[in-house]
Amino acid sequence: MSWEKDVDELKRREAMAEEMGGADSVAFHHGRGKLTVRERFELLADPGSIRESGKLAGSPEWDGNELKSLLPANSVAGSMTLNGRKVAVHGGDFTIRGGSSEGSSANKALAVVKQAWIERIPYIRLLDATGGSVRSFEQMGRTYLPANDRVQEVELLYRSPVVSAVLGSVAGLPAVQACFCHFNVMVKGTSQVFVAGPPAVRAALGREITKEELGNEDVQVKQSGVIANLAESEADAMQQIRRFLSYMPQNVWEMPPRITPEDAPDRAEEALLSIIPDDPRKIYNARKLLGMVVDRDSFFEIQPDYGKSRITGLARFDGYPVGIMINNPKFKGGSLDKAAGEKVMRLLQLCDTFHLPLISLVDEPGFMVGLEEEKKGIIRAGARATAMLALSTTPLYSIIIRQAYGVAGGMHFRGGDSLYRRAAWPSGNWGSMHIEGGVTAAYRREIEAADDPAAKQAEIEERLNALKSPFRTAHAYAIENIIDPRATRQSIIEFVHDAQRVIQTQLGPTSRIPYLP
Repeated sequence: MSWEKDVDELKRREAMAEEMGGADSVAFHHGRGKLTVRERFELLADPGSIRESGKLAGSPEWDGNELKSLLPANSVAGSMTLNGRKVAVHGGDFTIRGGSSEGSSANKALAVVKQAWIERIPYIRLLDATGGSVRSFEQMGRTYLPANDRVQEVELLYRSPVVSAVLGSVAGLPAVQACFCHFNVMVKGTSQVFVAGPPAVRAALGREITKEELGNEDVQVKQSGVIANLAESEADAMQQIRRFLSYMPQNVWEMPPRITPEDAPDRAEEALLSIIPDDPRKIYNARKLLGMVVDRDSFFEIQPDYGKSRITGLARFDGYPVGIMINNPKFKGGSLDKAAGEKVMRLLQLCDTFHLPLISLVDEPGFMVGLEEEKKGIIRAGARATAMLALSTTPLYSIIIRQAYGVAGGMHFRGGDSLYRRAAWPSGNWGSMHIEGGVTAAYRREIEAADDPAAKQAEIEERLNALKSPFRTAHAYAIENIIDPRATRQSIIEFVHDAQRVIQTQLGPTSRIPYLP
């Protein structure tokens, strides 16, 4: 007996599923500058590696016992490989009912989460869905109570890397899922994300607003920081996902992956010797500095448009992946505001969860001051970041390249018995507060009693500034090492090599820093 007839029928039904919402709906989707979900899968995956599951799920229409037509579930699920490593993937199909939630689609999503959880592999969501619809009430013949059955979805954050991509108008539960991840990205001009769309805003507040005004990249990438990165196109979004995951282990039980380095470990950039200006009021290019110490072209920035006074991301040293951050003096002098504090905490969570060494290049003037930051809650953000660093066990190496002042300056350093190392450039200086600001408070009476208060203040400042040489601190062994800036790369590589032995003893879920969105 041959099953060829049944195999032919399988292929016929699979072809029905591949038509998605039909030619007209697909054409409309393309006309808005968007790809279909299967086109997105092809862009993301290694060639020939897609393994779809639940392809025949949907709403069949029968003619007797014969299948007349099939409206497939409005999502595609399965697995693929990225850079040769397996991942689980689920993507919404906006060509069918706008990607709104329905039973078979929700079941597929849960099944893929479970697959990633069991197999200990990364999970990628390609979001293009508007959440629930009141149409489902008529289909069910009743309403239903909202539920929060997200336990496995949240637990996955402690096990394997999770990525969300916002690829259209995303609202409701999919909008929340956009945050249930370690990295997320949206596409410029074609993506929006919000709790509820313009009709809900109109009903609740009586206000007319467009979906772009409510949740485009200006709102969610640059102002709220809900979405980490902005992609110029869907192809760019898929490349960013591939690149992010290339730094990540498959799960917390595996070592972060090393690639074959193409950059000499002993490369020493002469320009590092003069990149920090003598004048503390002058700035420099922090991204250029990063490029001179990391493996060439290995820096992947996370949240470049949010909390701009701190630059954060992933990089490699001698092929090993690390988290890395540096103050950016071009914005607010590099001081830590609430937004930058949020970035720091997310990087700490990521590094601690997946056992990535963290490199901090320090030029910290302190917390951003002023009424606006106080209203935002800078004190609580600073307290949270300080506590998180204290609990972190990932190997940390801090190098003071210019300054480290106050509580914010102390956030780059760590006590305890976890691997920690620090050094400074000869350009470094530090203290509980800046001398120029502290003199007026500490020497107020002496200054006010002087015949020439301004001259007296200048005299005291000059006296104290003579004490801030890093060499004085080194003589007291209050800073372990002062290094030639040109030796920074070699020094970090030595630390990263040492860190590998420690990381091998830390594998598994971390219990000290909760990974919450």
